[in-house]
Amino acid sequence: MQVILLEKIGKLGDLGEIVKVRNGFARNYLIPQKKARRATEQAIADFEARRAELEKAQAERLAAAKAIGDKLNGYRLVLSQKAGVDGRLFGSVTSMDIAAALVAAGFEVTKQQVRLPEGALKAVGEYPVSLHLHADVDADITVQVQGEMA
Repeated sequence: MQVILLEKIGKLGDLGEIVKVRNGFARNYLIPQKKARRATEQAIADFEARRAELEKAQAERLAAAKAIGDKLNGYRLVLSQKAGVDGRLFGSVTSMDIAAALVAAGFEVTKQQVRLPEGALKAVGEYPVSLHLHADVDADITVQVQGEMA
């Protein structure tokens, strides 16, 4: 299925590009999330009429993501979890826990933006965590998990 992208999508294309994607990806993700429209003659004409408005909105989202990314780069987040004597956690620290702690610290981050390369954190220590804030903006933080005796 050919779709016209209404915003930049990593590894797929930029705003306004007409790309060919699988039907399910378009129907189940891109179109419901308002990230793309079917590439019909009418949709292309509508897009060209709204192009300046969409580019301005994308530029604003990019600027906001860069501002948050600049504040977050190098940020050190300290989380306390119940842990055993050997340093293993009872449970784990997930992307939801990290996002909630960042929101409590005053940053606008969702759990979908938190990237844990090796999965949930299951032991006491320091871990590098990447935040994917925008298709062009990534921020790297350090999460320090401290154990508290149960």
